[in-house]
Amino acid sequence: MTDFASLSTLIGAGVTPTLTFLYQRLERLLDRNGAPESDLAIPAELTGTLALPLQADSDRLAERRQDLEMLRDGLNVYYRGDASVAPTDESLLRTLGRLRGMLEEIYGQRLTFEGEQRPTSGPFVRLRTDQVKGLQVGMDADEIVGDASVDHEVGTVEEGGTNIGMRARRIGGPPPS
Repeated sequence: MTDFASLSTLIGAGVTPTLTFLYQRLERLLDRNGAPESDLAIPAELTGTLALPLQADSDRLAERRQDLEMLRDGLNVYYRGDASVAPTDESLLRTLGRLRGMLEEIYGQRLTFEGEQRPTSGPFVRLRTDQVKGLQVGMDADEIVGDASVDHEVGTVEEGGTNIGMRARRIGGPPPS
């Protein structure tokens, strides 16, 4: 989950664009039931590169739906402009931190804003496995542009088992001309 201290540093980048971006992702997830999202406006304050379209993990979305609906209820007054958005509003910052953490978990992508001391936005995989008997792959793509990371801990890989953190034809940089 996103920590409050990290999120409070993003206020230098602008709490309003952060609120707008996160709230719009929340609305789309709930209203479209996690349908892929490629037509989004990415704020200049977001660092790194998101892999588009944003693809929701349907199981995680189902697990988090009730929490997401409560967050939408709480943030709606700010998004509509009925409550002022202030960089000193610790309750708002904590709520945005919880929302970002859930969005990152559901999308499998980090959402980082200017001024934060954390890895930039982009796809990530977090695996914790006690035992691998067959094939386990953290990330597999023909091309990954921008930052991508795999954080995994594996206890034991059994004989005949394979654990691959990331497998890609090309990682990072602009696509070849």
